[in-house]
Amino acid sequence: MKTTVDFPLQTRSDMANVLERLVSPLRPFYSRGGARLPLGGSGVSYPATVAGLEGFSRVLWGMVPLLAGGGSSELWEIVLDGIRSGTNPEHEEYWGEVSDYDQRLVEMAVFGYALALIPEQIWEPLRPEERERLYRWLNQINRHPCYDCNWLFFHVLVNVGFRKTGLPYDAKQLERNLDRLDAFYLEDGWYSDGIGGHSDYYVPFAFHYYGLLYASMMEEEDPKRSRVFKERAAAFAGDFLAWFAPDGAALPYGRSLAYRFAQSAFWSALAYAGVEGVPAGVLKGLVLRNLRWWLNQPIRSSDGLLTVGYAYPNLVMAENYNSPGSPYWALKAFLPLALPEDHPFWTAEELPLPELPALSIQRPAHLVLARDPGSGHVAAFNTGHRGTNEHTHTSAKYEKFVYSTGFGFSVPRGEWGLAQGAFDSMLALSERGDNLYRVRRRNLDTSIRDNVLVALWKPWSDVEVRTWIVAGLPWHVRIHRIWTGRPLEAAEGGFALGMETELAEWTEAGRAGAGAASSYGASGVLNLLGYRTAELIRPNANTNVLHPRTVLPTLQTSLEPGVHLLAAAVYGDPSPGASWQPVTPESLGVVIGEREIVLTTCQGNETRIELE
Repeated sequence: MKTTVDFPLQTRSDMANVLERLVSPLRPFYSRGGARLPLGGSGVSYPATVAGLEGFSRVLWGMVPLLAGGGSSELWEIVLDGIRSGTNPEHEEYWGEVSDYDQRLVEMAVFGYALALIPEQIWEPLRPEERERLYRWLNQINRHPCYDCNWLFFHVLVNVGFRKTGLPYDAKQLERNLDRLDAFYLEDGWYSDGIGGHSDYYVPFAFHYYGLLYASMMEEEDPKRSRVFKERAAAFAGDFLAWFAPDGAALPYGRSLAYRFAQSAFWSALAYAGVEGVPAGVLKGLVLRNLRWWLNQPIRSSDGLLTVGYAYPNLVMAENYNSPGSPYWALKAFLPLALPEDHPFWTAEELPLPELPALSIQRPAHLVLARDPGSGHVAAFNTGHRGTNEHTHTSAKYEKFVYSTGFGFSVPRGEWGLAQGAFDSMLALSERGDNLYRVRRRNLDTSIRDNVLVALWKPWSDVEVRTWIVAGLPWHVRIHRIWTGRPLEAAEGGFALGMETELAEWTEAGRAGAGAASSYGASGVLNLLGYRTAELIRPNANTNVLHPRTVLPTLQTSLEPGVHLLAAAVYGDPSPGASWQPVTPESLGVVIGEREIVLTTCQGNETRIELE
């Protein structure tokens, strides 16, 4: 269901109204005992009964701050009944005995947060025996391990809730988990999601969000650690600003994008914890613009429920752990509802993004963020990572050469050919005659020097690719030196352009090049060296996170065993009315000579690539 903002989202009351519009359609879906919120028929990696608990718990991330700020919800009595049923072993809707690494450990965190923030709303209304059942059910988290990543915060929040309510808690394990979380810290405010893990949205909406909740709740009891959490969040804020476009859109990158406006939850937590450094009006603008952007996307079903997907309902890009209730983690963004009307967040005038540099080098995340002031386009150029994981579509979510607020990114629909693979912002390689393509999944080596990113990767044991990316907008350059022991077909994909019915297409006379323009902007690719043909690929529907239908400008060539050098210029401008603009390699900082290619960075440094 296409949702539009039909009232000004400016005040605390406006935000409360938005929350009400998001949660009120849930009422008829609660189970008879109130303990489960089953919202659809799609499957997930854990049982449907656990998915029902997930739906129940995730709604509380919005309702708890609403109640903490003096608001009310007609659903709260259902929530209390659900707690009574879900924690009662004799009830048919009992949430059950948990096991190691259980999804229910994830869903316990919000209960700990609620015990600390609104005990008069969630603890005091329960009878003594009901309180004991709630405590016993939650206390299972102290007997079962969580995954060695952001999950450790779930144990932390539950035990903080116990401590604040005067209940027995596991002080030693709490301290161990806080120390272990500290081991994931990198630099400049960045964490990795576990040792060697990725640095993605789990940094702002998990590590920093939970850390700032801890800092707010435990400032008196643990002032040193609370101060560190706030200092790290302040350091991270400068980099994270670069992930947002002026219209409120944020960068689609990494996994768990189905949590949508949890993207701006970090800014909500920054305001809630009173972290200095970003003016209140800027924080307000970041949160409200992001919410407005999302409310203007078709992200709800006909009955008003949040769907699994990104900018539209889409199970193709979803994670194995996305149940129909998972998207309600987005309600973390509503934390400012816990702040009173006279708080600076609400009294300040909403401000636009501050002036930001054209390039932001973020080495802990392996990214260089580029901004185009004219179009508002934000693109993250990516060296890639040395490690990988088994999450869904890992290569598409972490190893593309560039990610974009205007074009999103695509995930494969199948394994056969370029249309199913949807290889935007990638070099895809196939053994000749096979038509099954491989892309970058992990890297042997990576580096960043100014706006030039370098990576070494091996799609086969006898194929090695060294890639140079010259970051910039609206044009950027990609160069690959390929050592291959087998004959290959190579395809270099540009930005995937959303399309509806009308599409303007063009080709570059005299050399391989192609592009297209639609109401969503323009995208094109141009051969600089080594490619033979250019084509507009029509990827399978629902492969792109922003648009159900796309067209993908792609360069192609054949490679015999040996050493090859390929170079392409890639264009992307998501402005309505954008079109192909003439370009020369020299204007992009690239000089192709008879014996070498010379790359000149934005700081005037040179990189030389020998032609063989």
